[in-house]
Amino acid sequence: MPKRPRPSAVVGVVPKSADDAPGTSAPGTSEGAFKHNEKCLILSTRGVTSRFRHLMTDVADLLPHSKRDSKLDTKSDRNVLNEVADMKSCNSVMFFEVRKKQDLYIWIAKSPAGPSVKFHVQNIHTMAELKLSGNHLKGSRPVLSFHTAFDEQPHLQLLKEMLAQVFTTPRRHHKSKPFFDHVISFAIADGRIWMRNYQVVTPVKGEKGEDTLVEVGPRMCMNPIKIFEGSFGGSTLYENPAYVSPNAVRSALKKTVAGKYKAKVVSKVAHKAHVAANPMPRSDIDEVFRAEGNVGDSDEYEEEGMSE
Repeated sequence: MPKRPRPSAVVGVVPKSADDAPGTSAPGTSEGAFKHNEKCLILSTRGVTSRFRHLMTDVADLLPHSKRDSKLDTKSDRNVLNEVADMKSCNSVMFFEVRKKQDLYIWIAKSPAGPSVKFHVQNIHTMAELKLSGNHLKGSRPVLSFHTAFDEQPHLQLLKEMLAQVFTTPRRHHKSKPFFDHVISFAIADGRIWMRNYQVVTPVKGEKGEDTLVEVGPRMCMNPIKIFEGSFGGSTLYENPAYVSPNAVRSALKKTVAGKYKAKVVSKVAHKAHVAANPMPRSDIDEVFRAEGNVGDSDEYEEEGMSE
């Protein structure tokens, strides 16, 4: 009669959650194997400032399934990014484009077919600047929280899907840890997407209370500019009508300052013309005192001449 194998000799994976159950694996794959091939390429242009570079590093730390690459030299031919993503075996690209060393744009694209979206990033606060009390495990899987407004318009639904695919850490990734200890929040306000990262703090065993959220960082505000059908190009699917470029904002500020100086000059010229056109009337008393002063001055002059 054959002996039954011991429990320790049975090959398999102990399910840790409902998603890890043996019946949820795809057909033709082994239990416990890495099945999600989502990889994100993160890189920037040359001329990036230290603040933008720290933001890129903080975002890369939130994505254990990301890959870094050297800085890109070109600023016009972005199709090179698809070739780099193909060499790195990545199907998503997050490209940090810096203009004039003061304007940051983030491209999020699905390589090589698309779509892609271009954001203008403002209100940047890195983890080194904030120094908040929150802290979570590096490489842990996040819980993504999206505002209900993402389901109201078609372009926001597309943005939600793209952000979810980029920021979701694949299950059983070899660089990830099987914990959910932080929440990445995406909220919509003033037509912009506000990103926050929070740590989930659970009460200590034996103490009563609910889970709380403590912000970790980084923070940023992404203003969508355009959504393209292809990867870094193609036909325009959506264009933000309320977007104003930072160059136009700076030009308006310079014109405002120049307008103030111009108004001062014009007011001075107008004041001089008004004084010349409307002279003050002379009074007889002023002429009397002026005549006496002239006589006294002439007497003093004559006395000084005689003494010499």
